[in-house]
Amino acid sequence: MMAPVSIDTVRERIRRHRYVPITPDENEIGAAVLVPLYPAGSELHVIFTKRTMHLSMQKGHVSFPGGRREPGDPDLLTTALRESHEEIGLDPQHVEVLGRIDDFSTRDGKILIAGFVGYIQPAACPYGWCPAEREVAEILEVPVSHLLDPANVIVEPPRELNGRMWPSETFVFRGHRIFGATARAMRHVLEIAF
Repeated sequence: MMAPVSIDTVRERIRRHRYVPITPDENEIGAAVLVPLYPAGSELHVIFTKRTMHLSMQKGHVSFPGGRREPGDPDLLTTALRESHEEIGLDPQHVEVLGRIDDFSTRDGKILIAGFVGYIQPAACPYGWCPAEREVAEILEVPVSHLLDPANVIVEPPRELNGRMWPSETFVFRGHRIFGATARAMRHVLEIAF
């Protein structure tokens, strides 16, 4: 088993990463998410949400906290932090924003998403999560070591959609499946930071 990567190393690797935009027009990106890194015990965890069955899209899916950009949001980082506060009660003042990852999209290309990695300050931990009842069925604290272990990843042949081949990888955690755009973004974070 590999030694855990320190938050200082993660911070430096993300700082050095030059994110790749999905479009030259930032205004075309309609959503933003936060990839929250959470110190628990001796290792880092990633916070995911399991969406409720009440929502109109991605019912029951596991995702990062985040959502659609609102007209009052001055930038996409504001969107990610606002949505994280609304969905799981994460105070933006408790988050050290480490940097932006490459933009990504849903497979159908209808939703373009900006992603930011944030570190929840240890002084705020353990965190008193406050999930939005209508949106969040469960908050998952997944150890990074679990995500890095190939035994917890299902890799299937790439799938074609709209003339493009998409990687098909699913992370499994306690019966939950992390797939699609969330899995692709998570793999990207693991590759650049861990």
